[in-house]
Amino acid sequence: MDFKTTDLCDEHFDLCNEFSDRLQIAEPVFNDYGGEMMFSGAIVTLKVFEDNTLVRKVLEEPGENRVLVVDGGGSTRCALLGDQLGELAEDNDWAGVVVNGCIRDSAAISELSIGVKALATHPLKSVKRNSGERDIPVCFAGITFRPGYYLYADEDGMIVSEKPLI
Repeated sequence: MDFKTTDLCDEHFDLCNEFSDRLQIAEPVFNDYGGEMMFSGAIVTLKVFEDNTLVRKVLEEPGENRVLVVDGGGSTRCALLGDQLGELAEDNDWAGVVVNGCIRDSAAISELSIGVKALATHPLKSVKRNSGERDIPVCFAGITFRPGYYLYADEDGMIVSEKPLI
């Protein structure tokens, strides 16, 4: 599926409204790490803090070309995704992973055929406390990510829509 976030914004400019979440544009705070720069899909959300136990559990499920959005609280003290979880996402047909936090094994992740956006890299793995929440609205980068909404990402940015745009 080819698209450009710039074209989607132009075509659906009427949906952009500071009082609506019908089409939201994320602040440009993310770096691209995955082998796919362009990815899209229905959103699945997680809210965790320095614990990637739930990230693994979700990525073990069939992805069905969805996008996992992980609100890690913006922590830059450890990584929430590494090459093993990236391979799991690829094997289970996830379109991409967005991490409000850090990843590690960035060279290996760049070889995978999934999209990965994160704030930065960090070599330290996370703790395993099995804590966090799933399928709740999460807010970061100036927007709200809601389960079942649609995320579109490419080199120019990331947008979220309540309905499919393409």
